[in-house]
Amino acid sequence: MEATSAGGESQPPAPQPQSQPSSPPTATPSRYESQKRRDWNTFQQYLRNHKPPLTLARCSGAHVIEFMKYLDQFGKTKVHVTECPYFGQPNPPSPCACPLKQAWGSLDALVGRLRAAFEENGGKPESNPFGTRAVRIYLREVREGHAKARGIPYEKKKRKRSTVTAAAIVSTAAATVNSSGPSDGGDNDDNTNRIGAGVTTVNMATVTPSISTAAI
Repeated sequence: MEATSAGGESQPPAPQPQSQPSSPPTATPSRYESQKRRDWNTFQQYLRNHKPPLTLARCSGAHVIEFMKYLDQFGKTKVHVTECPYFGQPNPPSPCACPLKQAWGSLDALVGRLRAAFEENGGKPESNPFGTRAVRIYLREVREGHAKARGIPYEKKKRKRSTVTAAAIVSTAAATVNSSGPSDGGDNDDNTNRIGAGVTTVNMATVTPSISTAAI
């Protein structure tokens, strides 16, 4: 029976407190995203400290190159000058007075992150100063200059042609023997001996002419 008050009226059940849905945890930004944010803030600070101060709308590829040269003072890569006796040596035997600069790989990765950050912050791809031809030429010159000074060869990686190996085209002789019954006892013994010796059946019609039979 429902509980009644002194006046005889039934009391409604007390409302149960509803559990609030827990908010999903905030995703931790990746290392790339964190570095991209720091690089973007550093570049914006560089524009503010520029004399005269620059706005992002007025920034060009020349200013990006100027920014990369500015970062050379914080570099840790020894780049030998032409007059240095260790010019062209990747591992000099003793220290020298040649300057430290930003490595080419660091600058290339930096430009890639800033190029993405520019468009993420409302910039148009066609006006992206980090993707200009002047910036690409400068990065190529830095790469070649560092390679000569430090004796590091930068060679283009040759594309490996896809080759068909013998393992990819060799059919299992045992399955062939099991699926096709022997015509007589002699043929069955001969096939069994060939399998034990490691001889396999190859359909030469499926092999491209560029593959020599010696590789098979």
